Amino acid sequence: MSSLFWKEINAFFGSLLGYLVLALFLVALGLIVWVFPESSILQYGFADLEVLFSYTPYVFTFLIPALSMRVLAEERKTGTWELLRTSPLSIFQIVVAKYLALLALVFVALLPTLIYYFSVISLGDPVGNLDQAGFFGSWIGLLMIGAVFTSVGIFSSALTSQQVLAFVLGVFLCFVIYFGFSAAADLQLGDFAYWLEELSLSYHYISLSRGVIDSRDIFFLFGMIWLFLGGTILVLRNK
Repeated sequence: MSSLFWKEINAFFGSLLGYLVLALFLVALGLIVWVFPESSILQYGFADLEVLFSYTPYVFTFLIPALSMRVLAEERKTGTWELLRTSPLSIFQIVVAKYLALLALVFVALLPTLIYYFSVISLGDPVGNLDQAGFFGSWIGLLMIGAVFTSVGIFSSALTSQQVLAFVLGVFLCFVIYFGFSAAADLQLGDFAYWLEELSLSYHYISLSRGVIDSRDIFFLFGMIWLFLGGTILVLRNK
């Protein structure tokens, strides 16, 4: 599994596209947090990074499917999937190795955002005036959202051998599970709206953003990850 893990990491950083995707992600977040007047914390006047955690899931909706669309689709299109299946690895091990490689890339993409933490602490009046529990709870929540979206991206890549179609499916599914259920819950559907809200990733992400790590949120997010990874394994076995 480790060799497949490093193969995926090297394939990503071995091309200019990988660096370009990460650069676009960080530039987009930098513009949102510091430059655009509608969202800039410099215009907001408070030592707060809520804008970072509000907009990053939107960026993730496109970034992570772009990272994951080639993981299985390309293997099947180029015919290397058959070669991979002749290795001693089971389908479960192949999927987990590829998933962990993508999750490592998401972590690398998020890591530079910790610079914002030290920047805002320095800008606070007095210095250090920042809700640190809320920041790290939100940051962990972002990492968990990234982990769920990564499993969705791999699932989409397993459904088709066309990378563009895998990207479109990934964006659609990420949008639905993060925004769709909460939007449906706002339609005033009575008691059913409560259950829809609980199925929404945004609901559990907001809960983590308060700085309180609730086991119910963690179990739900891990359940979503295993649901899509399990779906990926079933799709690959059937194909």
